[in-house]
Amino acid sequence: MSEPALMAKSPLDGVRLELDGVTIAEITGRAIVSIATPNGGGDALSKALASSYKVEYPDTGHSSVSDDGKTRFLGLQQDQIFALFDDSKSSPMDAIAEKLGDTAYLTDQSDSWVMISLSGPKCRTALERICPIDLHPAAFPEGAVARTAMEHLGTIIVHESADLYLLMSARSSAGSFLHAVETSARNVR
Repeated sequence: MSEPALMAKSPLDGVRLELDGVTIAEITGRAIVSIATPNGGGDALSKALASSYKVEYPDTGHSSVSDDGKTRFLGLQQDQIFALFDDSKSSPMDAIAEKLGDTAYLTDQSDSWVMISLSGPKCRTALERICPIDLHPAAFPEGAVARTAMEHLGTIIVHESADLYLLMSARSSAGSFLHAVETSARNVR
């Protein structure tokens, strides 16, 4: 008798919805590693990011992208950033530790979050219906990041590029989060 194979399943089963002017798609295969600065270690971490990724430590509310375009660092709060990158290793923390060494405390957050891409010419209008922050490009330009709430669900939002936003929320409420985003997108006029 053969052994049953276990297959990983994403929180939203790879959903992709094409609506009128808005595309909603679950993002899978992307790792999230929390990077915390040790007490008094800010300069060492900044230097490690600059030498390894050719990027500056992002200020809170901003993100920065490595010179090869493969890793985005989210400035979430003082002394904490998230690294987002395509996961091709068995341990996302090892991928970051290889480059940053002992200059940071690392925690793999990959399985804790659901990630949704919202794109298209009406995506900002759809987000404005459920997001309490000002998303106008003058107030929330490309590269901006914020923690907020959407329909009472904790959310991280990243303005990746024109007409493209990354939304992250707790994996445990993935279905409710998708429902909120989809309902808003379906009601855009």
